[in-house]
Amino acid sequence: MNRLNQIITHPQYQDYIRQIAEWEKEREFCRHDTVHFTNVARIAMLLNLQEDYGLEQEQIYAAAMLHDIGRWQQYETGEDHALVSARLAPAILKDCGFSEADSQQIVSAISTHRESRVKDEKNLNGLLYRADKLSRPCYFCEQEKNCNWKNDKKNRTLEI
Repeated sequence: MNRLNQIITHPQYQDYIRQIAEWEKEREFCRHDTVHFTNVARIAMLLNLQEDYGLEQEQIYAAAMLHDIGRWQQYETGEDHALVSARLAPAILKDCGFSEADSQQIVSAISTHRESRVKDEKNLNGLLYRADKLSRPCYFCEQEKNCNWKNDKKNRTLEI
């Protein structure tokens, strides 16, 4: 997990996390923070094991930890954070020792993590999409009724 620790201590990563936190400090709904990123990673790992994908743990965690790092840019400009995150991630991945092939897979998953068309794919794209959606505990959320997520996307029951 050395490369993962390099990601979370990377100066650019830390800067993006700070910017997101600043934008979301008054946010009443789910936040895009390291708790969310870690939940996505852990859910993705469980799905990886349950469905026997055989994906590497560091790839899954890297994709999860980086998938929303462009969220601050979406707040500033309105640009889709998945695409921004996919542009920001390669430099961090390279600095942290990920191969070009690994980086391409991770960036693909990041760029498509909001696209329902990938949800059934048996690869990192589908895994990240589903883990990201499953990570939101709408069933415990006091703001669920006010949330702008479509009702069919809300997690009103615990999925195992």
